[in-house]
Amino acid sequence: MSSVERHALVWLTNAGWSAAIAAARPEHQAALTQWQRQDWPAVARRLDADVAPDEVCLGLPLPPDANGIKVRIPLRARSAHVVRTSDAIALRSTLAAAGIWSERLMALCDAAPGLRAFGSLAMQTLTGLQYLSSSSDIDVLFRPASRQQLANGVALLSEHAAHLPLDGEIVFPGGAAVSWKEWQLATAHPAKVMVKELRAVRLAETASLLATLEEQ
Repeated sequence: MSSVERHALVWLTNAGWSAAIAAARPEHQAALTQWQRQDWPAVARRLDADVAPDEVCLGLPLPPDANGIKVRIPLRARSAHVVRTSDAIALRSTLAAAGIWSERLMALCDAAPGLRAFGSLAMQTLTGLQYLSSSSDIDVLFRPASRQQLANGVALLSEHAAHLPLDGEIVFPGGAAVSWKEWQLATAHPAKVMVKELRAVRLAETASLLATLEEQ
């Protein structure tokens, strides 16, 4: 179960939520109880160094408070307490929650139908709670299979970022993830990029990541 990818959605059993609530700090227990009651998913995150083979590491991002402070509650669950998992939600499924961005976001979805969403827009879509503000980013996941798809996708994101507050990651085969903005800069001015993986964060040459993609 530790192989669940970052940003995947994870639904827990009642026993799983009960264990998470029992282990949580007192100020986090009400939020966890609400998630249990609503059967909302938690989000898979990078594994802790001491995670057990039968555990998955999760995060529960809360909506910003009145001061705009965002709290992300870390928790773990045993594989026996996971009901199901799914990939991050399709970007197109967030359109109804996207407010003033919905029309331009639809144009991006039409141009790049495989994009998925995480972060504030995804959580607002999943829960109906107010995560978005005028300063929010739209976090997308882009998974190219070939070098041509990578080039085309980054160009599309850059084009649409002129009208949308786009952020997010390129996810290469095997799960290595790089900020698409950082990748764009590194290809224009050669440099190593920060790679986020399930078990580590590291610096890598862009060539090593390109090697994981098909030539065409």
